[in-house]
Amino acid sequence: MYSRLLALGVSAVLLGCNPKPADPTPAATPAATDALVSQATQQAAPVSFNVPVHYSTLENGLKVVISPDHTAPTAVIGVYYNIGFRNEPKNRTGFAHLFEHMMFQGSKNLGKMEFISLVQTNGGVLNGSTRFDYTNYFEIVPAHKVETMLWAEADRMKGLAITQENLTNQQGVVKNEVKVNVLNQPYGGFPWLDMPQYAFNNWYNAHNFYGDLADLDAANLDDVKSFFDTYYSPNNAVLVVVGDVEVEPTLAMVKKYFSAIPAVTLPAQPDLTELRQEQEKRFNKFDKLAPKPALAFAYKMPPRNTPEYFAMGILDQLLVQGTDSLLHQELVKNRQLTGDVGGGINYLLGNMFNYNGPMLWMSSFTHDEKHSEKELLAAVDQVIGQLTEQPILQKDIDRAIVKIRSGLYDNIDSFYGFGKLDLLASFALFDNDPARINDLEAQFKAVTPEVLKATIAEYLRPGNRTILTLTPGEDPAAAVTPAKEGNTP
Repeated sequence: MYSRLLALGVSAVLLGCNPKPADPTPAATPAATDALVSQATQQAAPVSFNVPVHYSTLENGLKVVISPDHTAPTAVIGVYYNIGFRNEPKNRTGFAHLFEHMMFQGSKNLGKMEFISLVQTNGGVLNGSTRFDYTNYFEIVPAHKVETMLWAEADRMKGLAITQENLTNQQGVVKNEVKVNVLNQPYGGFPWLDMPQYAFNNWYNAHNFYGDLADLDAANLDDVKSFFDTYYSPNNAVLVVVGDVEVEPTLAMVKKYFSAIPAVTLPAQPDLTELRQEQEKRFNKFDKLAPKPALAFAYKMPPRNTPEYFAMGILDQLLVQGTDSLLHQELVKNRQLTGDVGGGINYLLGNMFNYNGPMLWMSSFTHDEKHSEKELLAAVDQVIGQLTEQPILQKDIDRAIVKIRSGLYDNIDSFYGFGKLDLLASFALFDNDPARINDLEAQFKAVTPEVLKATIAEYLRPGNRTILTLTPGEDPAAAVTPAKEGNTP
């Protein structure tokens, strides 16, 4: 979740800690998509794009990815640490996010907020975020300022200004974010924060990762120091530079500033295993600020990088991406049960590539009170049943792959190369193979109708589903705390 927006004029592109971005891709109509599919299948173009990737690892374990792109005289520098809110310490919910804020509070050579000032005075923008499996920091600057940014990132990787004043200050900032983005916001945690807590059973996947207010208050300096010393090390990170740079001079600068930072002994990764879900789960939450009811449903995803995983990427396109999708056609156009349907893999917190553990495919929408849960689910089940009972035509697969290809191109070109950097960092961090970026379309094209059918049978079955409804108003079952003597009830 993005912790701060530190650039003028880009609020429509980058978001603050509220991780619910608007979809920047224009909606596709069925006719328009069919035309694109027809054109695409008649072209003798290469299978996919070819992103330059230079990958190396320093002696201290820091992974380094450099991808030259001379389209514009700019560069993006990103450092991704292999620690997210999924594997933060127990009884310290929200701690990974809190620590993200601490990284802007000063280091050995840069005082409080001076990192931000350094980037902005050099014509750049910056941001940071905490996600399921990583915490990242990035800067977009004129290309001739890459060395300055590398020095600054190395300076705070070496050590932070960990003080009680900084900790207390940022605890207050994060608690206010929770109040603004979740507690005092209609649909504030629905469904991106709520659904994992209902659908998953393993604490690491299912806890309130934005942070319980009591847990945020309980964090102390020893927690912060231990967290930094353990996870913010070169052998737990990847550094990516994308843009108008050359490989050898850039790698030499990386070695100059990062090589002397010592590696640490990393703890064993927690067990993130989720057992196979056998029965459908149903839950309801009340939202006193919501103007309309809402419904969300989620299915546990196949393991990452399996054939079924790529099949789910295709099914995601068929079911919920764009106005030509089956759910939009049935729920919005045919039955007029809602004005819009959202959804996806890693929905509202990323994409299907930048995570590394159990994940959900999810969909959600608001609706009028006159539509019952039974009616809504009947419509959803009809759509899912259509995939189960009818053959999946090759033209439908082709349609999905065209949309996937378009989305990949949009992602790679987005925000001065940040979308490309994010994919490279994720594949380096989780797969030790950033060059995977060039094989993605081929992986989707390898999915057969038989694999799709097997994926539907196992992963879109009722027993793998969790349903969450949202009811406007106060929870009538909420416990009433007796008024203390002398207090006004």
